[in-house]
This record gives sequence, structure tokens and C-alpha cells, in this order.
Amino acid sequence: MSSTPRPAPAQALAEAKLVVFDCDGVLVDTERIGPEVVAAMTTEVGWPLTPDDVRELFLGTPEPYLLAEVRAHSTVPVDESWLADYRARVAAAFDAAPHTMPGVPALLDALDARGLPYCVASSGSHSRIRHSLTATGLWERFAGRVFSAEDVAHGKPAPDLFLYAAAECGTAPSRCLVIEDSPAGVRAALAAGMPALGYTGGPTPADWLADATHGVTDDLRALIPQG
Repeated sequence: MSSTPRPAPAQALAEAKLVVFDCDGVLVDTERIGPEVVAAMTTEVGWPLTPDDVRELFLGTPEPYLLAEVRAHSTVPVDESWLADYRARVAAAFDAAPHTMPGVPALLDALDARGLPYCVASSGSHSRIRHSLTATGLWERFAGRVFSAEDVAHGKPAPDLFLYAAAECGTAPSRCLVIEDSPAGVRAALAAGMPALGYTGGPTPADWLADATHGVTDDLRALIPQG
């Protein structure tokens, strides 16, 4: 008689040798803020978008792609300062109320207790990742294991960033578990040959992450082994 299978998140964690976290919307609660800022700023330059439009178009993609699309659709000239303004506005909004996503500290404590290493692989810039993790008290837990789209030639949905993170951490891609809240991130994980878990504790609809190999969860505490 076979035993009852464990829930997909817990099983995925049990098989992993490295947990690869996205940052925005997985570790820190910024994915409600960023789309609102982008929507306001694209509207200012003649490309009216809603926060939902922004999530659908850009969730999980690198900043250079965002800037290129804004330039292509704006009705006024847009230069590099637009991206700097975007970063500043997001940082200011986040600083007003910095939060981790629910369950993050408990999950990291559980990983530490097991001796299971983890890292960040984010489409954000290094400065933005450091700012977010510092504001939420997570920086020291990830210092030295933070990877940005700035480190590779092609950001998500290309596999480059995840493959780079795995190589730097000395782990085979197939033994990693990627936790992502964006379709671009899930596609990048699959292209890298890495198991992926979709996280829907933020604004991402579950059907956007349907391709994640280990399904979706809205509670990161579901990964913590029981007993």
C-alpha cells in the first residue's frame, strides 16, 4: 500500500539542494507598488497603462526591457533618467511601508535549520535588490548570494540568470528549486532545466503560473516540512 504523496511544495523542497528565490513579489512585497508606479509614469509620457496592464506586460522582466518598451510607445522623448526616476519612486513608496511576503522569515529559518542553501536571482538591479532586502532585514541572510539580471547577457525569460546563480552556488540546475511569481520567471526556470514553484501570495493570478512544474502555492509556509 503506497503512502499518501506529500504536497508538491514540500516534495520539491525535499528534493532540492539549492532554493532560488525571486525577490520582488516573493521575498519582498513590492509587486503591488511597482506596477502602480510604472502605470503612472508611462501615462505621464503618453502611454496610458493600468497597474494590471503593467503586470501582464512586464512582471518578472528586466529593467532594460521595460525602458525599451516605454521608449517605443511614448509620445515624448524618454532617456535613461526615466529608469532612475522609476527606481527612486519605487524605493520611496516601499520605504514608507517595507514588508516581506508572508511566511518568508519562517521559511528561511527552516532552510537554515536544515542547512539547505538559498540565493536570490532577480530581474532587478543590484542596487534595488540590496535596498529591498536591507529595508526588510533580509540582506544579511542573502549577502554573497545575490544575483541580478545585470550579471548576465539576457534576463528572464532567458535561462541565463538562473544558470549563472546555480553555477556560482555550485549546484546542478536539476537540483535547484526556483520560487517565482512571474510567467517570465517560470519560463526562465524551465529553460534552465530547473524545477519551479509558482507563488501566488501576491497579485499574480494562478493561471499565469500554470507551467510551473510543482504547481502553485499562496503560502510559502507550505514548503516547511512538518514534524
